[in-house]
Amino acid sequence: MTTGFFWDERCFWHGGGNYAFTLPIGGLVQPLAAGGLPESPETKRRLKNLMDVTGLTRALSVQGADPASREDLLRVHPATYLDAFKDLSDAGGGQLGLRTPFATGGYEIAALSAGLAVAALDQVWTGRLRNAYALSRPPGHHCLPDFPNGFCLMANIAIAAEALRTRHGPMRIAVLDWDVHHGNGTEAIFYDRADTLTISIHQEGNYPLDTGSLEARGAGAGLGLNLNVPLPAGAGDATYLAVMDRIVRPALERFRPDMIVVACGFDASAVDPLARMLVTAEGFANMTARVMDAAGTLCGGKLVLVHEGGYSEVYVPFCGHATITTLAGSDITAPDPMAQALRVRQPSARFEAFLQSEVDRMASLLLD
Repeated sequence: MTTGFFWDERCFWHGGGNYAFTLPIGGLVQPLAAGGLPESPETKRRLKNLMDVTGLTRALSVQGADPASREDLLRVHPATYLDAFKDLSDAGGGQLGLRTPFATGGYEIAALSAGLAVAALDQVWTGRLRNAYALSRPPGHHCLPDFPNGFCLMANIAIAAEALRTRHGPMRIAVLDWDVHHGNGTEAIFYDRADTLTISIHQEGNYPLDTGSLEARGAGAGLGLNLNVPLPAGAGDATYLAVMDRIVRPALERFRPDMIVVACGFDASAVDPLARMLVTAEGFANMTARVMDAAGTLCGGKLVLVHEGGYSEVYVPFCGHATITTLAGSDITAPDPMAQALRVRQPSARFEAFLQSEVDRMASLLLD
């Protein structure tokens, strides 16, 4: 079996507009020369291009997918939201939530983005692929059932998880979110569910400002199955790996998932314009290796990574390439051109000792 790679050029055609970085144009906010939101197609397109140039693409099972069906979408999003989205999309585009502009056809592209995740989960579950990566765009982990925000228009992973359960029966799914922003949408959708473990590792106080606290542990049947790991800025590779070893792995072992899905953002990278976490391409590769080992032990290797954020057009491709190389067990590499510079930017020994103590503190609170 091989590693699947799901993508579609049309996902790169999703466009917003009338923004300068994260601010609406108008008043004293001058348009940028490049225009638009940081969530541009170029980070994903350049990742795919880099994979083509190194030959990694040829080592994968490269596929497209059908858009998520109306039935798939309705398991997560109410008809009132889907209808409003479709009507505005058909009328030329606009915005329904916070920082989620879209142009004509935005509804169809968002459904296609979700469809890539649906197909990836289905093919890994049925054994046609060993594991998979879905290059979904627009992203999904911030989208609430009826309120899109943070560049996310449909909840890609939640849609895919519910479609998988509908087709193949009840199962326990763990969603690990290492995007630098709190996965508030995924959390809200599964907050009171006993069949889904959600773990979000994020920069504390970044986005959203009012979610992602250590104390939000789930409710009802889902109490204890929502784990938030808010880290201070500048955490770096060693801290992320400590979280993987001392919080993520024990939580997965306790939950015993049938499948693991990673909300794979690269905005914790060391040069991202929307965060300050100092993770390197090597760090992402090592996190991938950790979750692969957990999946191999706990659920027969059933693992899917679904692309979320990441806004450095130069560095995301190298982080993504390192991740997918690891996922595929390939020896095709794209050496990190910033490795030496970023190595010296990792936390000082004194700060690292504080960070490690913080990981231990959070582990004791989350895993009691």
